[in-house]
Amino acid sequence: MTSSLPHWFLLGAGNMGTLAAWYLTRAGHGVTVVRSGASSDLKKQLHRAGNPELALQLPTLAPEAITGPVRHLLVAVKTPYTRSSLSPLLPWINEETQVLRLQNGLGALDGLLPSDQLVEAVSTSAVKGQHPDHEIVAENTTWMGGNGPQPEWFASLTPHWPDLQWCDDIREPQWKKLVANAVINPLTALHDVPNGHIVSDPALRDAATRLCQEADRVLQALNPDWPGHSLKNVLAIAQATAGNPSSMRADRQRGAPTEIEAINGWLVTQANRLGIAVPAHLAIIASLTRGQ
Repeated sequence: MTSSLPHWFLLGAGNMGTLAAWYLTRAGHGVTVVRSGASSDLKKQLHRAGNPELALQLPTLAPEAITGPVRHLLVAVKTPYTRSSLSPLLPWINEETQVLRLQNGLGALDGLLPSDQLVEAVSTSAVKGQHPDHEIVAENTTWMGGNGPQPEWFASLTPHWPDLQWCDDIREPQWKKLVANAVINPLTALHDVPNGHIVSDPALRDAATRLCQEADRVLQALNPDWPGHSLKNVLAIAQATAGNPSSMRADRQRGAPTEIEAINGWLVTQANRLGIAVPAHLAIIASLTRGQ
């Protein structure tokens, strides 16, 4: 059975990409990291409380060294780098390629790949750190889903990927995470505070309320079955991760591009198309992108 399992090309061996690679290799899948200037294996250390250190060694390949079709591609790169990372691989991607997208936000692959070849992954697990050391903070539910049927390889992952679930309609978990990211990430990045301040600071809580209300109006226009009332879920997540720094805050502290265009920007794009006003989202995008 192992010989029939996929070999994945991985774009983005950061925190979540590394965790996904760990699960895939435990399940017997092959994983090769695609990165410019690749010359040797990528060696990683994963740390998990109460468990021995996990060593992960992955082969690497420069994009120009790929000489045949890419059958399975895992996209876990930060969204601002999606197009530049994917472009060198496009000549090797065809109608048989399956793409697994594990990224924050939405729309990063729009116009680059057909949606029927795409499996979306939404994870509530958390990893922090910098290469080569990654600390697994939480292993929670991961949902996968797409426009097509469940892939044959999915069943091989479930014994090795904690609480992995197939979701025929991926929008609900995807949108729940999107709203949480659209509130917690930019507010903590803009004010340089840990997540818990969204709950404890009255001004930030008010800002969170406005962002949630606008997001709910957009999502309910896209799908009348969207339950709304997102603030309760967002505050629960902020409380549960009270001491954690958000990924957008960490990006901003490093002077790196943030993922705000794929998160709040996606909501604004949908709002513009639907004729819905979202001034809170426009304002926070402007505040975080000023001077970039």
